Amino acid sequence: PEPRLGLRFQRRFLAARPLRSLPWPVPGGTGAGDAAPQHCLFVYLFILFQELEQTLRRAPDSSLLQDILHKTILHPLCVKYPPSTKYRRCFLTELIKKHESTAAEPLDELYDTLADVLKEEESTQCYKNYLLPTGDCVTLLESTAMISGGTTGLITWEAALHLSEWAMEKPEVFRDRTILELGSGIGFTGIAICKTCQPKTYIFSDCHHCVLRQLGENIHLNGFIPEPRAAWAVQTEPQGQEVEAKNCQNPKLIVAELDWGSVTAEELLGLQPDVVIAADVVYDPEVISALIGMLQKLSISRADRKPPEVFLAFTIRNPDTYLLFQAQLDKVGIRWQIIPAHSNSNFLYEVQPNVTILQLFL
Repeated sequence: PEPRLGLRFQRRFLAARPLRSLPWPVPGGTGAGDAAPQHCLFVYLFILFQELEQTLRRAPDSSLLQDILHKTILHPLCVKYPPSTKYRRCFLTELIKKHESTAAEPLDELYDTLADVLKEEESTQCYKNYLLPTGDCVTLLESTAMISGGTTGLITWEAALHLSEWAMEKPEVFRDRTILELGSGIGFTGIAICKTCQPKTYIFSDCHHCVLRQLGENIHLNGFIPEPRAAWAVQTEPQGQEVEAKNCQNPKLIVAELDWGSVTAEELLGLQPDVVIAADVVYDPEVISALIGMLQKLSISRADRKPPEVFLAFTIRNPDTYLLFQAQLDKVGIRWQIIPAHSNSNFLYEVQPNVTILQLFL
């Protein structure tokens, strides 16, 4: 059964999904979906618009809008870890418009809440809270800008959401295994997998210092403690049982600074991954050769010489880049296959982005 309307607002709002994906009604029964080029996006929103309008007619006492307010802006997660000031301001403004378009009694709490938000200053960072099917939550501190500190790695991209949803459908791929994530960014995919798929060890990796710092903060924010900083660097020898025994946390988390171009196969021996994953790392032709070189090093990085399983998710923004990557894989003899689309929609509420997951065979 469909969740109640307030809960659908809640999941989208706490994750600060685009306001166009929220089920707003507009005069005349049409809506923001009219302006959207994707027909299925319009149909999906139109149904929700109708549902909300009908519910508002049945509840002219403002109780529905008050319920939505308490499940979003006034939700404890939002109070402690709020989305951006601009996002909350726009959300409240729309909620007030819908309230004023009905015959409902005035709701002072709406206006008081907006007044409080208007007093806040804009920040360069904000929180996003992704509710998991288990009832747990992934909370991330993100940049409000797409490019910050010279990197695009301080926000969560759609392919990371897509890969996480697939992982939660396939927990057996990760359970009791050592996972290496390339280009972890600020940590959404890894934290979601650690909370839902029970890996033995999860190795986050990136090369940008600003990203690694934010990644570490987000890991702590979600209740995990990574290995001491000495373990963050790539080890030249596998860590012994003594280090493993000292670690009581399950899974064990490691944050590694990995430069695909300079790291050697010998240095990677300390990681011993069973599975390698990455999201949105195939976005520029210039990084393809470095990525493929990294995969080749990983193919011989295990003591038993058995190559790890590899899964890459990426948004196809430029088909030429996607085809170039496939051609380069073919050139070096790395076989690949497309993973069938999954059915989950825990995080991607609007039209599915053009995301593909490839399984590579090293």
